[in-house]
Amino acid sequence: MDAPTLKEWLHDGAEIALLDVREHGQFGEAHPFYAVPLPYSRLELEIGRLVPRRATRIVLLDEGDGIALRAAARLEAMGYAAVHALDGGATAWKAAGYELFAGVNLPSKSFGEMAEHVYGTPHITAPELAERQARGDKLVVLDGRPVDEYRKMTIPGSICCPNGELALRIAALAPDPETTIVVNCAGRTRSIIGAQTLRHLGVPNPVLALENGTQGWFLADLPLDHGANRLYPAPAGDMAQARSRAEAHAARAEVGWADARTLTAWMGDPTRSTFLCDVRTPEEFAAGSLPGAQSAPGGQLLQATDQYVGVRGARLVLFDSEGVRAPMVAAWLRQMGWDAFVLTEGLAASLPLPSPTARPALPSLAPATAAELPGLVAAGAALLDLRSSMAYRAGHLAGARWAIRPRLDGVSAPSGALVLIAAEGDLARLAALDLAERGIVATHWHRGDPASWRAAGLAVEATPQDPRDADCIDFLFFVHDRHDGNKAAARQYLAWEMGLIEKLDRAERAAWRFLPPG
Repeated sequence: MDAPTLKEWLHDGAEIALLDVREHGQFGEAHPFYAVPLPYSRLELEIGRLVPRRATRIVLLDEGDGIALRAAARLEAMGYAAVHALDGGATAWKAAGYELFAGVNLPSKSFGEMAEHVYGTPHITAPELAERQARGDKLVVLDGRPVDEYRKMTIPGSICCPNGELALRIAALAPDPETTIVVNCAGRTRSIIGAQTLRHLGVPNPVLALENGTQGWFLADLPLDHGANRLYPAPAGDMAQARSRAEAHAARAEVGWADARTLTAWMGDPTRSTFLCDVRTPEEFAAGSLPGAQSAPGGQLLQATDQYVGVRGARLVLFDSEGVRAPMVAAWLRQMGWDAFVLTEGLAASLPLPSPTARPALPSLAPATAAELPGLVAAGAALLDLRSSMAYRAGHLAGARWAIRPRLDGVSAPSGALVLIAAEGDLARLAALDLAERGIVATHWHRGDPASWRAAGLAVEATPQDPRDADCIDFLFFVHDRHDGNKAAARQYLAWEMGLIEKLDRAERAAWRFLPPG
C-alpha cells in the first residue's frame, strides 16, 4: 500500500495496527507518529500481546529493505488475515510529505507536553527546589518513574512513587495539607502527568512539577542520588474518600464501566479488539491477577501506551484492587483518545480462561552449557551472538560473531555445528527459523554472560567499537547518552521533548480530548 492510503487509514476511525518491524535504534531515529515498535527480531513473541485479534487491519513498516514482507509472511502463517506492507517503508512516508519523529513513546510524550499547556500545570526549577530543600521548607519530592529507573538516578531525598500509584498513596506520603508536593521524572512528561494527576484528584496540597526532571537537575550542576531505595509506603488515609474523588474525576472524563459479563462478551468479539490491563504494581500482578490480563502499571501505561497496546482504536479495560488507580488512569486514557473503561468488580471479577495464543513451530535447539562450549568450538562449531549490540561490545566469547535477526543474510554455513548465543531461547529459535530457510542449521543455543564465561575459564573479549555504531540498529544512542554524563545529549533530548507538539498535524492533535481546565 502507499503512504497516502495509510495516512487515511490512521484517521478513519476503524482499528489499525501500524507496526514498525525495524529494530529499536532504527525506530527511535525516525518513525510515523502512530507507529508501534515491534522489531522483527521479536515479532512472533510479541504479536499476540500487541495485536490479539487476528482479523485486525495491520500495516507493517520497514526501511524499504524487504523486512516488512518477511514479517508479513510470518504473520500470515500465524493466521493474521489483513496484513499489508507500506511500499518503500519509512523513506516513502517521508517522501509523501508526512512527518517522521525521533524518539520513543511519541503519542504519550507529546500528550504530556500538551497537558501542561492546557492545564497550566505549575512547575519549579531545579535551583529553586534545591534552595527550598536547603532551607528546610515543608515539602516532599516524589519520583513518578518505576523503581528501576528511580534507582539509577534521582533527586536527593526523593521518594519513589510511580505515577500510577500517586492517587492511592498520596495520603500516606503527604498527610499534612501544607506540605508542598514536587513530582519529578527524568525529563518532563511524567513530572507533568504526575503533578496534574494529583491536581485532578483534588489534593489540598500545593503541587508542582519539577521542570526538566533529573536532567534539569544535572544541567544545573546539582548532584544526583544514585542507588536510592526510598520506596512508596502502603496506602493510608480515607480510602472511601480517595475512591470517591477518583470516580468523580473519571466521570468528568466520561470513563465507562464494564462488569465481568460485559467484558467476557467483549473478549470474545471477533470484530473488535479488547485489552485487559492490570494497572497495579508488577509485584501485585505477580502475586495474582485476572485471566487474560497483562501487567500494565498505570504510570507506564500512560507514558508508553504503545508498549502495551498495538491497535489504534482498540477498547481498553482497566482494573485494580481498590478502585482508585484504575479510574484515574482511565481518565487520562480517555483524554488521550482511547476508548477506556474500568472493570466494575476489579480484581474480584470472575472471568473465563482465555484461549491460548498460537505460536509458530520453531526449530528445536539443544541447550549448551558454558562447560560444553570449548568442546563444541574444538569440533569446529561457530558462535553467533544474538544478544544486544551493547552487551556484545561489553563482553563476548572470543571468536563469537555478533548478528541480529533482520541481518542474518550475511551468515554463512559453518563447517561444523552452529551455536546461537541469546538472552532467551525463543530469540535463538526465531533466528534459527530464518537460517533454516537458507539451508543453515543451528544445532545449539546458549544463554550466558561474561561472568559465567570467565568462571568457566573461557576467553572473553570487549570491543567498544565492534559492532560499529551504524550497525547497532537495536540501540538508540541519543536517548541513552543523556544519562551518561553528556550535557549536550541532555539538552538535545529536552529540546526534542518540548518541540514535539509543533510537529503534529491537525488530525494528530484532534485525537486528544482534554477536559476543560479548572
